[in-house]
Amino acid sequence: MYGMIHRALREMVIAQRGASAWEMIVLDAAVEPVHMLSAVVHDDAVTMRIMDAAARSLDLDMAECLETFGESWISFAARGSYGSFLDFLGSDLAAFIGNLDRMHLTIVNAMPSARMPSFTVLEAKPGFISLVYRSERDGLEPFVCGLFKGLLARFGLTGTVTCMGKCDGGIQFDLAFIAGRPAAALEG
Repeated sequence: MYGMIHRALREMVIAQRGASAWEMIVLDAAVEPVHMLSAVVHDDAVTMRIMDAAARSLDLDMAECLETFGESWISFAARGSYGSFLDFLGSDLAAFIGNLDRMHLTIVNAMPSARMPSFTVLEAKPGFISLVYRSERDGLEPFVCGLFKGLLARFGLTGTVTCMGKCDGGIQFDLAFIAGRPAAALEG
């Protein structure tokens, strides 16, 4: 995975437990300065070592930590260098999800060794989206669930994200939602 993931994880840990908790993770997971460079691709084992230390620090099991991180990733990316990408992906949830592969292609063009997931919308109707997530990586379904929860919040929607299991060479997720608070309330 790439260093921006590590930077987002650092921000989440510091927000929840403080800078001293992050410093303990740095020691525990042997985080080196190079691991924090945003546009550098790192071995997945490094990321999972950091994630494991973060889960312990936050008193979460790995699935809970991945889901919490996925949710926080959306707001982290929106505030950072990927904010403009997110703004152009779509003005509603279905359009946004439908354009994720385009964003990932842009990332791969900039970082050819990055391995990005793929998202295929199976069905999109008012209040419901069904899609298939495909990745070379196993076990990141809780992270993806958190991402979709973060996207619901980004678009001012309330709802549920359900991992339906294997489907068409990937994992199916169903999102059921209704309008929630105005999107403007999410900014800042």
